[in-house]
Amino acid sequence: MTSTVDAETPAGSAVRRSPARRVLRWVLVLVLVGVFVVPLALAGFVVATARHDDRTTTDAVVVLGAAQFNGRPSPVLEARLTHAKSLYADDVAPRIITVGGNQPGDITTEAQAGKDYLVRAGTPSASVTAVPTGNDTLSSLTAVAALMADKGWTRATIVTDPAHLARSLAIARALGIEAHGSGTSSGSGSTITADYVVRESAGLLWFWLDERRRVDRLVTT
Repeated sequence: MTSTVDAETPAGSAVRRSPARRVLRWVLVLVLVGVFVVPLALAGFVVATARHDDRTTTDAVVVLGAAQFNGRPSPVLEARLTHAKSLYADDVAPRIITVGGNQPGDITTEAQAGKDYLVRAGTPSASVTAVPTGNDTLSSLTAVAALMADKGWTRATIVTDPAHLARSLAIARALGIEAHGSGTSSGSGSTITADYVVRESAGLLWFWLDERRRVDRLVTT
C-alpha cells in the first residue's frame, strides 16, 4: 500500500504544477517575441520602406529639415533639396514645402535656407513655401499638416533620408496627410546603414507606443 501512494504522489504533483509551467512557457515566448521578433520586424519594415521610391502625383513635395549653417544647407539637407527639385522637375507635385526651425544663435531657419537654396538653383520662388517651424520630425510635420489643411492640400510626397521615411510617413499619415515617400538616392544620408535603421526602428516603435496618442488628441481637437 505504501509503495502505491509513493508512486502516485509525484505524478499528482506534476499535474498540479503543469498549469503554472504552461503559463511560464507562454510568458517566456512573449518575452522572446518582444526582445527579438518585434525589433527584427520593425527593422525589416524600415528597410523595405527605405527602398521604395513612390512617385505618385501629389499636391506638394515636403522636404524635412536638417542642419544649416548661416543659411548654407548641410550636406544632408542639400541632398534632400536636390532630390525634391528633381521630383518637382518630373511633375510629381506643383510645389515644394521646406520645413524646419532654427537652433539658438542661428541667423535663419532650415526652412528658409532650403527655400533660398532651391530658388538659387532655378526653382520659381512662388513654387516654394517655407514653414520655419519644428526641431524634430513630429513638430515639423504638424506644422506642415496645418498649412496643407489651410490650403486644401491633402497629398504630399515626403523627402528625407531613406531610413527616416518609415517613421516620417507614419507621423504624416497620423496627422491626416495622404503621404507618399521618396528618399534621397545620392549624397549624405542616402546610405541605409545598420545604426540608422536601429535608431529609426526604435523611433518608430516609440511613435506607435507614445507619440501617436498625442497626435490623435491633436487631430481630434
